Amino acid sequence: MPKALVIGAGVAGPAVATLLTRSGWEAPVFEARSEPDPFAGLFLNIAVNGRRVLSTLGLEERLLSDAHPAPNMVMWSGRGKQLGVVPNGPAERPADGGVVVRRSWLHEVIRDGAEQEGVKLTYGRRLAEVHQHVGGVTARFTDGTEEEGDVIIGADGIGSAVRKYVAPDVVPTFTGLLGSGGFAHVPGLEPTPGIQHFVFGARSFFGYLVREDGTVFWFANLTADAPPADRSGLIGSGATSDDWLARLRDLHSDDPAPVPQILAATKGPVTVYPIFRLPRVQPWWHDRAVLVGDAVHATSPSAGQGASMALEDAVVLANHLSEPKRDFQAYEDARRDRAEKLVAYAAGIDKQKRVSKSRLSVAIRDLMLPIFLRKAGADHRNDWIFDYDVPFRGGRA
Repeated sequence: MPKALVIGAGVAGPAVATLLTRSGWEAPVFEARSEPDPFAGLFLNIAVNGRRVLSTLGLEERLLSDAHPAPNMVMWSGRGKQLGVVPNGPAERPADGGVVVRRSWLHEVIRDGAEQEGVKLTYGRRLAEVHQHVGGVTARFTDGTEEEGDVIIGADGIGSAVRKYVAPDVVPTFTGLLGSGGFAHVPGLEPTPGIQHFVFGARSFFGYLVREDGTVFWFANLTADAPPADRSGLIGSGATSDDWLARLRDLHSDDPAPVPQILAATKGPVTVYPIFRLPRVQPWWHDRAVLVGDAVHATSPSAGQGASMALEDAVVLANHLSEPKRDFQAYEDARRDRAEKLVAYAAGIDKQKRVSKSRLSVAIRDLMLPIFLRKAGADHRNDWIFDYDVPFRGGRA
């Protein structure tokens, strides 16, 4: 039985391990964290192209049991003027719109699905080195242990240890944005079924939705010329969650309701982190090591495609590994153009989120966006993002 060492237990890792297991591989997953964190991360969008893969994995129904369907995105100016409504999915197909879920819930669903298929997940195993030799590969971990396999798959995120072996000269690019977010309950704030709201605030970009139980999911993107030296770099070393929350409340104090009210009702914890992307990684593989997900094409969350692209990678890579000839180059060829195009697409949205210091620039943006967004609901130019569908060709005979 061939063996793939999968590094990283986020989205791509357990997904590709599940599919390889169905194809007759042994595919253990090794995660650096000591244990799953049910409160890790905030929330994210799963687009219809990602949902197709979850359906292949047999996990879509469970994921949707705790999701907020959001086929529409409503854009607002910092003065409370509606700028337009944009589909969160292919135009004129609301049933194929995106859904918003807690990141921890997505990880739990995919992780549980993998374990039910017989995948072994091991925590507290941080990869230190990759060594390749005739006929195999050795993964050496920081605890001094080693694992042998036929291939190693780097699904270990933007700080990937496997990428340092495959493409050691690649450095992530700062997007010019800092991310933050949290959860709140605002008395009297009505649920927003089918909708996410986005506000081009005076000093920061803000997004939110309200679930049926009244829970508010919110995020903020702060503009920055450079990433802070540490996560408290904007307001001094040692900043606490309360410090960051006070900073966010100040940045959004002049924005329209319910933005200030949401931040006022937020209890924390709140962190702020720099957002990076990987515009181009060359190559995607080396000998018996290959990269998937954020390890090879990390993008900002602006396009709502990070998790969905990771799931796409899992299917395409598993397809090529389930064939008699291992062909990492064919996997890269099948994925590179699409991944780089999506990273660039998200970068274009990032530019709109960055707050200009020029009042004239803001006024022009607020004047022009309604014109550009007027026909967004019937604009099919971005359907290519969502209509990607590669069936899984593997599986035991």
